[in-house]
Amino acid sequence: MEETKRHTCLKLDINGKEEETIFVKGTWFDTHFNLSISDASTAWYCNASEEELKQRAAQWDQPVSEYVKLSERYLGFQQPGSVYAFADAGDGHKRLSWTFEKGGMTLYWRWKCMQSSDSKKTTAEILHFLMDANIRLSEEVVIKTELFEKTKVEAEKCLAQSERIANERVEFEAEIYSKFLGVLNSKKAKLRELRDQLSKQDNTDKHLQEEEDAEKTESFDEESDYDKSDEDEDPQMCITSSSKDVVANKPSRRRGSKLS
Repeated sequence: MEETKRHTCLKLDINGKEEETIFVKGTWFDTHFNLSISDASTAWYCNASEEELKQRAAQWDQPVSEYVKLSERYLGFQQPGSVYAFADAGDGHKRLSWTFEKGGMTLYWRWKCMQSSDSKKTTAEILHFLMDANIRLSEEVVIKTELFEKTKVEAEKCLAQSERIANERVEFEAEIYSKFLGVLNSKKAKLRELRDQLSKQDNTDKHLQEEEDAEKTESFDEESDYDKSDEDEDPQMCITSSSKDVVANKPSRRRGSKLS
């Protein structure tokens, strides 16, 4: 199974000085990596084999994959706080080194880089890689810019549609509220009318009831007056009348005596 590979290219300012700038192109695998370095006139290379990486990783108690990833991190992007150096190693060779912090300790890694037999070719490969990468980045920027503009237009359309829907909703709610208010007022008016009618009906019934009660009262008073007039007749007159009636009906004794 073929290993996946990744490419990086770093413009590295040694000790923060532009006059000591080098370009480091890295090709990274899971178990090894290759470096191509150029200062625009001379080129170097470093091929870190799997065996070398195993030895280096074992010295730092690290898996090989972790060692490769950490190296890629520091040689793919210049890390703030790290001290980089590219010093002579004799016979035209160079030694690339960098530092990093781990567990409160400053660690120092370095790799010997051999001078290229064809510096122009190595430098041209680095420049071609940078140009291709720049073209890809430019195309990606153009694509993303166009996508951003399309997204912006769509977002503006969505915003306008949302505002329109919101306005229509407000108008609809206002219209519905107005109709509801009209119906409510109409119902209230009908209720008031029914209440007035019921009030008038109650008053009429009450008036008729009062008249009936008055008539009943008058009839009762008349009967009471008649009975009272009978009872209130003079008893003496009653007695006198009774006595006259008795005398009239009593037989005369004189006539009887004369006859005898």
